[in-house]
Amino acid sequence: MSTGQNLPGNDSVIVHASCVAVAGQGCLIIGASGSGKSSLALSLMGYGASLVSDDRVALERSVLGIRASAPQTIKRLIEARGIGILNCEPADPVVIGVVVDMDKAETARLPEARTTELLGVPVTLLRRVDGPQFVPALMQFLKSGRKNP
Repeated sequence: MSTGQNLPGNDSVIVHASCVAVAGQGCLIIGASGSGKSSLALSLMGYGASLVSDDRVALERSVLGIRASAPQTIKRLIEARGIGILNCEPADPVVIGVVVDMDKAETARLPEARTTELLGVPVTLLRRVDGPQFVPALMQFLKSGRKNP
């Protein structure tokens, strides 16, 4: 994950990512430029997610975990390739519950649990799934989690 731009203090950073909220839980979408971060965010929004931020996400360590919010200059905006910059109602800042890595495809049918660190805090990590079930499955994951082994 890109380390992003450090903000004042050691407990915050701005990263090149998108973030949506579902059932009070944040989904941080990371990956290289053109990897589909905004497209995944828009697809999740089509299923009822709310946009936190697109393109850049401000992350801050809090007592509850890593809190995500939109930099003021891009709040309420998301890019839709082929259409333009769209307006939307933004979600309030939200604690990140999962990170989705768009640069790596998941090949396992039932993958092992993975984590990554955001500002030193472990967070569940999922990889992109190339299939039509990915967005609805991710929505269900955000709403209810995954069965532990």
